[in-house]
Amino acid sequence: MKRTMPDNNGFFGEFGGMYVAEVLRPALIELSEEFHAALKDPVFQNELSSIGSTYIGRPTPLLFAKNATRELGGGRIYIKLEGLANTGAHKINNALGQALLAKRLGKTRIIAETGAGQHGFATAAVCAKLGLACRVYMGEVDIRRQRPNVFAMELFGAEVVPVTSGSRTLKDAVNEALRDWAASYTDTHYIIGSALGPAPYPDMVREFQSVIGLETERQAQEQGLDIHSMIACVGGGSNAIGFFAPFLDRGQPELIGVEAGGFGIDSGLHASRMTGKGKTGIVQGYKSKFLIDDDGQVQATHSVSAGLDYPGIGPQLAHLGETGRIIFTSATDEEAVEAVRFFARTEGILFALESAHAGAAAIRLAARCPKDKAVVINMSGRGDKDIFISAKALSPGPWLEFLKNEVDCYET
Repeated sequence: MKRTMPDNNGFFGEFGGMYVAEVLRPALIELSEEFHAALKDPVFQNELSSIGSTYIGRPTPLLFAKNATRELGGGRIYIKLEGLANTGAHKINNALGQALLAKRLGKTRIIAETGAGQHGFATAAVCAKLGLACRVYMGEVDIRRQRPNVFAMELFGAEVVPVTSGSRTLKDAVNEALRDWAASYTDTHYIIGSALGPAPYPDMVREFQSVIGLETERQAQEQGLDIHSMIACVGGGSNAIGFFAPFLDRGQPELIGVEAGGFGIDSGLHASRMTGKGKTGIVQGYKSKFLIDDDGQVQATHSVSAGLDYPGIGPQLAHLGETGRIIFTSATDEEAVEAVRFFARTEGILFALESAHAGAAAIRLAARCPKDKAVVINMSGRGDKDIFISAKALSPGPWLEFLKNEVDCYET
């Protein structure tokens, strides 16, 4: 299958590259060489596929959302249920692929960053499965709002390190992980969770996440679907680029990426790079669109979803947005929370707040799609992890009472 690929220097158009300290360049070159060798190695591919089937639970279903379709009155809504993958999200596809690469390279220790906790959760799980030591960097703010995932990571044996610098969110966790890797790359592999960072990470993450799009394409063909639009949320962009991968070099279907609109683009409290006020810059080892000021300093971001609360976007997605292959829009916090409610009540599915941004865009856009065509949403994760946020937003009184009772139980 033909795919949009980076050039020999890791650029997608003007975006990408390898802007790192000289000490890390040998590690990145070694990683790139091993990655491309593994793609051609049937033993590696068979192991990846086998563990994907028996441990991750691939393929995940493509569900016809009959009730949502009837209520929205437009195209036929389908949902790719990545939330049914082991650990509850798409993140485990990439974590497994990179962990197997790390073992090929003889690495014994894994580090990772995490925002919503799903990448850290997946990485910790895979490391437990494969017998690798694991450390996860997580912003102090994100630890507070995603405590269930922290508990799971620690249960799997990972060390979770709170990051107290900067905004104490995802970008700061990435910074700390990069510092660790610069000092430990001889025995350590850094599993970046999204399709960003220095080359070869954007290419590599897309490849390991492309299983989502390949399955969706096959399932759509089996069900005789004529896909009009494919919709995915976009933080760094790993679920979106994997979902879109098989379709990038075609004119159809329409590909829609949904960024975090936060409290609204005009409020300044959002994480929308392509539909907001993103500027081209170089941050954390790669060139892309970032929320930065005129001096190149990274600006504060906001999203109800920790996984979208990041100032940059993967370089391939930035390139595809600039060239028009991907259409970008945004959804506010309020729209995302309402999308959680809508799909819960119509389909019995609990969207993660990140994925609910895609769901919110689908709710807005479905009516313009012909009724004989399909709109496919990538539900990149399920909403168990967000219970402390979504319950507060949707049922504050009973939820507060429950929490008070729990505190009383701890104190007695």
